[in-house]
Amino acid sequence: MDATVPPPHSGAGVEDGDRQPTRIQALNREIILEAALEVFSVHGFRGSTVDQIAAHAAMSKPNLLYYFRRKQDIYRAVLERTLRDWLVPLAAIDPAGDPVEELRRYITEKLRMVAEKPAASRLFANEILAGAPVMGDFLETTLKELVDEKAGIILEWVRRGQLAPVDPHHLIFMIWATTQHYADFDVQIRAVMGERVDRPGFREQAAQAVLTLVLNGLKPRPVA
Repeated sequence: MDATVPPPHSGAGVEDGDRQPTRIQALNREIILEAALEVFSVHGFRGSTVDQIAAHAAMSKPNLLYYFRRKQDIYRAVLERTLRDWLVPLAAIDPAGDPVEELRRYITEKLRMVAEKPAASRLFANEILAGAPVMGDFLETTLKELVDEKAGIILEWVRRGQLAPVDPHHLIFMIWATTQHYADFDVQIRAVMGERVDRPGFREQAAQAVLTLVLNGLKPRPVA
């Protein structure tokens, strides 16, 4: 059975106890998290303030603190949401599917997600570079369990001769590194490629290059 991604740690005052948030409360929580993502991705955790997040969310500080008691709670919620969104396409890898097509779908979806939310990718990269002080427990449990499960599926595809021999964990790491590079190192890419980055088709070209490199390397070789 495929691993599922459990619901996030709340950290939010409005969700304490058994109460379920109303539609308006859930909407306001998302507005806060989107605002916090932009603030944290620019200023980092230490350089960001609750006042900045409240202003970016266009709400008062007391209203924001109704949903989240502390800046730390907002930061953790943003990171958890980012990781859980990223794990959905990984969790969707189907052991009964065609291996190349399953990996094609996963890589394409990862590229789309980092292109649409580069700030989330950069914020998560900063958390990892800092030693994962907030998300370390998540990485060692939820993330590890899911990656180990999908690595087992890839290893079985290799054993069946459906993929070229490859270490499954290193393959997953390479996919992460390649896809997230376009968000985390956007400044470097723009320094090299200039205005071409903003031209129509650039992201599609990048996706095709990644897919060609990874998937052609994974296709089984004919036996001589």
